[in-house]
Amino acid sequence: MDFLSTNSFLLMEKSLGFLWTKQAAILDNIANAETPNYKAKVVTFEETVRSKLETARSGVKPRQTARQVLEESEFAVTEHLDSARMDENGINVTAQSVEAMRNAYQMRYVLNAINSDLKLLHAAVRG
Repeated sequence: MDFLSTNSFLLMEKSLGFLWTKQAAILDNIANAETPNYKAKVVTFEETVRSKLETARSGVKPRQTARQVLEESEFAVTEHLDSARMDENGINVTAQSVEAMRNAYQMRYVLNAINSDLKLLHAAVRG
């Protein structure tokens, strides 16, 4: 198994894809804050991985490795149906803006982790 196909690197890759999709959904939400009947988009990933890992651990299905669970786990974009406004728009721009910043910091952390791993690999190759 090579360095770029470890479970850790796969998880960072999946996490970055999730965070990218989540950022796009948040920005869509903010852009549609004044659109009547618009429902907020919510992106989930952690719950999917957690439930698949619990299923694999319980032995209900044939045993899966952590890598198989990670490879099969996808993130889901759903609509949040709660709305407190008369036009049925469920967007709170302030909350979405805070979430966008939090998500951006998480993306930065994952990118730094990937960069650190790649620097280590680069140093090993160069000797």
